[in-house]
Amino acid sequence: MDQPTSARHSQWRRRHLLGVAAALPTLPVLAQGTWPDRPIRLIVPYGAGTSTDIMTRLVSQHMAETLGQPMVVENRVGASGAVGSEVVAKSAPDGNTLLMGAVASHSVIVSLMPRLPYDPLRDFTHISLVTNAPNLLVVNPQVPARSLAEFIAWMKTQPGGVNYASAGNGTSSHLAGELLKMRTGAKLEHVPYRSGAQAVTDVVSGQVPMLVYQVTAVLPFVRDGKLRALATTSNQRLEWTPDVPTVEEQGVPDFDVAAWHGLFGPTGLPPRQVDTIYGAMRRALTDPGLRQRLLDQGLVPVGMPPTEFRSFLEADIVKWREVVRVANIRVD
Repeated sequence: MDQPTSARHSQWRRRHLLGVAAALPTLPVLAQGTWPDRPIRLIVPYGAGTSTDIMTRLVSQHMAETLGQPMVVENRVGASGAVGSEVVAKSAPDGNTLLMGAVASHSVIVSLMPRLPYDPLRDFTHISLVTNAPNLLVVNPQVPARSLAEFIAWMKTQPGGVNYASAGNGTSSHLAGELLKMRTGAKLEHVPYRSGAQAVTDVVSGQVPMLVYQVTAVLPFVRDGKLRALATTSNQRLEWTPDVPTVEEQGVPDFDVAAWHGLFGPTGLPPRQVDTIYGAMRRALTDPGLRQRLLDQGLVPVGMPPTEFRSFLEADIVKWREVVRVANIRVD
């Protein structure tokens, strides 16, 4: 015999409520799965047209294809990268605000700016070392040296030492010269320029005998015979100049100088989002077209995993702290 309508309705209502209650615990999981659900802001703490900016725009276009959302590059300039970096350090760890930092903003700056408004290790999630911008040690052809050893020997014969140009105080070209002085006892005197291009011009003209600078900026002059490349300052030979040995190969230990770029998020970024962002970046760097465009800009694609990147940064901060202390480097 059929149950009364009211009884059937009560049973249906109880079953319906139980079903809703059972479904409720899955709702937060479903909500988390929607990220990224809007454009991701990618802050560059340097100006438009800089190597960091150009690289970021190239890589982010490919990453956006994998992530399914646009990556909007925003330039926040000031204080050697500290202004833009602070914005990300203080943003919500939701994966929607990221930073393309660099050696200046996250390594050297620790020693140059005692009141830094963030801690590069504590206040960021370290996602990946993205690219390296390697340097060449070059001299004017009038310098009677064809190897680093010959150059160091020649310097010892020069009363008062030898000047070297750089792109400015605290830049990788400056620090490379000071590290060379520390490792070899070379008699080097720093001549800072406000423009790397002007520094190159003055070494080509012979006003200053030596410079350490980005490979693509000096390579045309090396090929034309207007500069002579004596060494690569990174720990591996470069694709552009495979016949130029590294500083380490020429007997100077523990010498690795490159202007690197790294991807960061605010501290507390969920591991699942870190993995997703890192995966998108790695996939971008494997694209042959993008790789070639980066090489054309003088950038070597890296793609270092998060845990390795943090260890790399820790060691880099220690290395440059010692160089800054010994050389008594001060920001302009």
